[in-house]
Amino acid sequence: MKAIWGAVRRTVPAMVLMAPSSVVTVLFPLALFLAALTIVAGGVGLVFLPLVLVVLRLWTDAHRMLAGRLLGRPARRRFRPLRGGVFSWWRGVFGDRTTWRDLAWLPVQVAIGLPLGLLTVLSLGLVLASFAGTLFWWALPDSDPVQLLPGVTIADWGTAVLSGVPVLLVSGAVLVFVLPSLARWWAALTLAVLDRSDAEQLEERVEVLTESRAGALAAHGAELRRIERDLHDGIQARLVSIALRLGIARQTMGTEPEVASTLLAEATEGVEAAMAELRTIVRGIHPPILSDRGLAGAVRSLVADCPVPAHLDLDETGALPAAVETAAYFALAEALTNVAKHSGAKSVDVRVCTLGERLVVEVTDDGRGGIDEAGGSGVVGIRRRVAALDGVVAVDSPVGGPSRIVVELPCGR
Repeated sequence: MKAIWGAVRRTVPAMVLMAPSSVVTVLFPLALFLAALTIVAGGVGLVFLPLVLVVLRLWTDAHRMLAGRLLGRPARRRFRPLRGGVFSWWRGVFGDRTTWRDLAWLPVQVAIGLPLGLLTVLSLGLVLASFAGTLFWWALPDSDPVQLLPGVTIADWGTAVLSGVPVLLVSGAVLVFVLPSLARWWAALTLAVLDRSDAEQLEERVEVLTESRAGALAAHGAELRRIERDLHDGIQARLVSIALRLGIARQTMGTEPEVASTLLAEATEGVEAAMAELRTIVRGIHPPILSDRGLAGAVRSLVADCPVPAHLDLDETGALPAAVETAAYFALAEALTNVAKHSGAKSVDVRVCTLGERLVVEVTDDGRGGIDEAGGSGVVGIRRRVAALDGVVAVDSPVGGPSRIVVELPCGR
């Protein structure tokens, strides 16, 4: 019974929207036709037509997301913003096979979505009307009696029950038993028309992997240059200074022992400073705390050291690949650093868990929001590090807050 009620609760609101949705869908062919006419008339359609197709993509994406929820398999958005000049818009829009699927979906939605929406509205209206008419027929004036069935006027309780109950049962059965099946059929058809074929998904996957590989190589090269710079400008300079002090101390040991003792003390301090700097560089490559205490201990340490009061929700993650632990550690460290430096937050919630074969790291703060990835927020670095392992990063940060960063990494189990 609970499953039936859950199906009705999901499908009825969605199918009620199909009627107005289909009416709005009819407007897209009209807008495309007007845009085509304006190309001939004055050239305005060169700009207007790609914009209409972008809006259509957003519209079809909304229906794909709805269809995915009805089928229990969330669909990813396919929206791609227009870039470059007008001619780049045209190449991007009309060179994308998704555009033609969007156009093919228009008659399907009108022919199927509109009848489904009207059927839902009619069934829901009959349920409400039969229920109200059966119970409250007596409240209406005699000049305007209730008629739930053609030619049957409700004037007494017997007529009310005999006419209202069948209408209630039939319309309720449609909502409970027929409509969920029709909704799933509509959802499957919508995804069949709008979703990419296996070959196109493979092409897109290759593009994503190519981009992530390029980003990973760029990040790896930048990391190597940083390590080389730190070793050359830091450790190497300190070692040269230590070597000079030791050389002078050896020469002055017999004639000026006090100077030699001072130089030896300075060399000792230099060695300690060099060791500390070397440990810092090593932590930037692979934090030793991961080897000593595992991901759970490393996460607890990061949260404990966060300047902003933080709450940790840590599930048992088990054994994970070293690369996954390292990426998760640095992603969390960068996210907490951003919270402390830029968000103005008073508290932050950290959640680390595994969902199936993916490790999830979630950071939510109550700060001012408005994370700008183009402004050097550190999220770009997180994306590159995570993409190298075929992971994903989702950022939800409206202006005014709160901000939420979710990192998902495949953990191979």
